[in-house]
Amino acid sequence: MDNYRELRQSLHRLPEISGKEKNTAGAILAFLEKYHPDKIVTGIGGYGIVALFNGKHTGLRVMVRCELDALPIPETLDIPHRSEAKGVSHKCGHDGHMAIVAGLAEYYHLHPPEAGSVMLLFQPSEETGEGAERVLNDPKFREFLPDYVLALHNLPGYSLGEIILRPGVFASASSGLHFHLQGQTAHAAEPEKGRSPALAVAQLIQALSAIPQFHTSLHEATQVTVIQARVGEIAYGTSPGEGDVRATLRAHSQEVIDHLQEKAIELAKHTAATYGLELSVNATELFPSTKNDAEVLKIIDKSARQAGLNIHHKDIPFAWSEDFGHFTARYKGALFGLGAGENHPVLHHPDYDFPDELIELGVNIFIRVIKELQGGCYV
Repeated sequence: MDNYRELRQSLHRLPEISGKEKNTAGAILAFLEKYHPDKIVTGIGGYGIVALFNGKHTGLRVMVRCELDALPIPETLDIPHRSEAKGVSHKCGHDGHMAIVAGLAEYYHLHPPEAGSVMLLFQPSEETGEGAERVLNDPKFREFLPDYVLALHNLPGYSLGEIILRPGVFASASSGLHFHLQGQTAHAAEPEKGRSPALAVAQLIQALSAIPQFHTSLHEATQVTVIQARVGEIAYGTSPGEGDVRATLRAHSQEVIDHLQEKAIELAKHTAATYGLELSVNATELFPSTKNDAEVLKIIDKSARQAGLNIHHKDIPFAWSEDFGHFTARYKGALFGLGAGENHPVLHHPDYDFPDELIELGVNIFIRVIKELQGGCYV
């Protein structure tokens, strides 16, 4: 497994943000070509790559997906493989996920599936919620339509190597909303001659933050997080003429997200009208909830038990979002967790680094699950 560790650490040194993963994709392509897949297609949904390994007989097609992108977070760790990209680093473990899925290439080169196909997808732009949908809508993807889709995510806070499972919704839905309030500047000594959005921005921050309390039910488990607000420019002689508020909406289901969004826009329209401002709204970074198929989840559970791994059954969905939900909305599949250590730094933290011990474990659990899914399926 030393070559997978080396791959992971080389990817960590040269991270790229969503939509800019050209060199990352190039490194993955060079690694995959050593194991002679039956087909490799590049440029899917951006810099995405699919490597195909065909079996001896026609059968079920299983796709395993990982992510190419890193985060705009500066590297703070003093490690040999520290990020060489200013302000960018792999703080979600996508470098480790890529190493795991790349490790499957060697296995299926040496041990092609008995029946069916295994497809390895290296997906761009997961962090912005755009990549999965772009891959699915890319005409190049049509020749890789799977019967099953699989993915994992490392999870700090759980024992190293523990498998985390949940039926139904595994990861929550989320949506970003950007409200732009347009008024009119004036001299700071004569603010009454302009239309400042300052009070509207302040009021909108409070109104958005209060939505879960006053506009959703207790069982709906919603969050509205204001992530950025801005008014005017740094000009002490000028009363501001425009401002922005950005917020993230979260819930376990898309229906509740739609309700939150409707209520947020309604509040913003009322606030803008109160202060005589023009309003524009833009929805961005849309993540559907990731729903696990019961059949696939049972197979993952069985495979993990056969491997002697500890299993944690999660009672409620995770609050974070994953664009793998676009895949599970179309195909039978599941996203499961792989414990990264109870005291490991959390995802997106500056001190986070993927535990290399998980690479071999991740490869092995995927192999077991794929064998179970494809077992005896001849057409």
